[in-house]
Amino acid sequence: MNPIMPGRQTASIEGPFVVFIIGVRINKWLAIRQWFPVLQAMGPMLKELYENRELGFLDGASFISGRGVSIVQYWRSYDQLEHYAHGAKHLSAWQNFNRKSRAGEAVGIYHETYLVENGAYESIYVNMPATGLGRAGELRPIGAGRETSRERTNLGHDHEMKHAQDSLK
Repeated sequence: MNPIMPGRQTASIEGPFVVFIIGVRINKWLAIRQWFPVLQAMGPMLKELYENRELGFLDGASFISGRGVSIVQYWRSYDQLEHYAHGAKHLSAWQNFNRKSRAGEAVGIYHETYLVENGAYESIYVNMPATGLGRAGELRPIGAGRETSRERTNLGHDHEMKHAQDSLK
């Protein structure tokens, strides 16, 4: 378990990275034979990712909702994420899901992929252990130049000036 970092921290990660969110939604609780294997498939893939960081996986966190599970993952690059998606373990799980999902609508899955290439991201953690992007990258204390969300996104004064100039046109 990660120790609590006192005070205000922000995440820092060098270079571009990818945020990938994947989730499973149980639509029909009684159709256990259709949705349980989908949930079971995630464990071995996550184990593989944590044991083989050279694949480009930086970190992840799982969240349980009323109808399923979502996982937020951080990757070094889109190419590495895509390469993993076409690898044996993931491809087998995906093919298995497709076979089972044709039998009905008992389980659904989704994913979202966000490419962060220009360094415009921000985060804040107050009295929290390293979490999310702060665990994938590193935590740094919030101080001068990182007080506001705009400063942490690197949009700062230049962006404000451009927005003001554009609104005068």
